[in-house]
Amino acid sequence: MNILSIQSHVAYGYVGNRAATFPLQRLGFDVWAVNTVQFSNHTGYGAWQGEAFSPAHVRAIVDGIVERGVFGQCNALLTGYLGDPAMGEAVIETAERLRQANAKAIWTCDPVMGDVGRGFFVRPGIPELFRDRIAPLADIITPNQFELEHLAGGKVDTLKHAIDAARAVIARGTRRVLVTSLQRADATAGRIEMLAVSAQDAHLVATPLLEFPVAPNGSGDAVAALFLAHYLRSGDMAVALGEAASGIFALMDATARSGRRELAMIEAQDELVRPSRRFVVTEVPKESAA
Repeated sequence: MNILSIQSHVAYGYVGNRAATFPLQRLGFDVWAVNTVQFSNHTGYGAWQGEAFSPAHVRAIVDGIVERGVFGQCNALLTGYLGDPAMGEAVIETAERLRQANAKAIWTCDPVMGDVGRGFFVRPGIPELFRDRIAPLADIITPNQFELEHLAGGKVDTLKHAIDAARAVIARGTRRVLVTSLQRADATAGRIEMLAVSAQDAHLVATPLLEFPVAPNGSGDAVAALFLAHYLRSGDMAVALGEAASGIFALMDATARSGRRELAMIEAQDELVRPSRRFVVTEVPKESAA
C-alpha cells in the first residue's frame, strides 16, 4: 500500500515525516513523503536552521507525482503540522485530488495546534482552519486532549466528555476520532489513555504513564502513522487502536530508557512491528458513553 505524507522534515531528531515515515516503512508501507519544511531540528530547541517551503512548492511536488500516473494507486493521505493557513489550503486541494483519483483513499489528519499546559503554539488562523475546514473533510483525525477540546468547543475531563466531544466533531463530517493522550479525572492514576470513537462505538486502551525530564517531540506524529497503518491493514478501529497503543508505548519506553530527548526510533524499530508488551482494548459500554 502507498501513503502520501505531507508533513515537516528535520535532519536531526524525529518529528513530522521523520517520525511517521520510518514506522510506516517498517510496517511494510511505501511512503511518498512531501516535506513542508526542511529544518536542522525541531523548533522546541528554540533555535534551528533551514527554511519553510511555500504552498506552491508542495503543489508542484504533488503535481510531479500525479504526472507519473500513479496517484490512483495511493491508498491514504497523512497530514500533520501546518505552518500557515495557506499551506492548509494546499493540503485540502491535495486531499480532493486524491479522492478524485481514488475514491477509497483515507485522509488521516493530525490537527497539531497545541497541548495541555502549553496552549496553542501555531500561527493565528490555524486552529480555526482545523476546526472549520479540515476536520470535517478528513476521514480520521488524531487530536490530543487539548486539541479535541478546541475542535468540539468544550472541556474534556471525563470519559463521557471525551466521547461526547469526539461525537460532536464526527457530527460535522469526520468519520473517526482517535484521542491520542487522554488524562481524565475519572481514570486510574499513573496511566494515560487513547480513545477511538466512531458514530456507533468507542474503544479505550490505557498504558503506563512514563516520566521524562523533557517530553520528546514527535510522539503524536508517530502514533497517527501507526494508527493509520493498522487501520488500513485491518479495517477495524479497535484492532488499530491496540496495535498503535502497543507500538507507541514501546517507542516511548525505549526513549525513556535511552535518557535522550529525541525518540529512540532506531532502538525501538522491531518493537514497532512486533511489540513485546500488548495492551487490552475495551469497548466502552453504550450506557457509559450516553
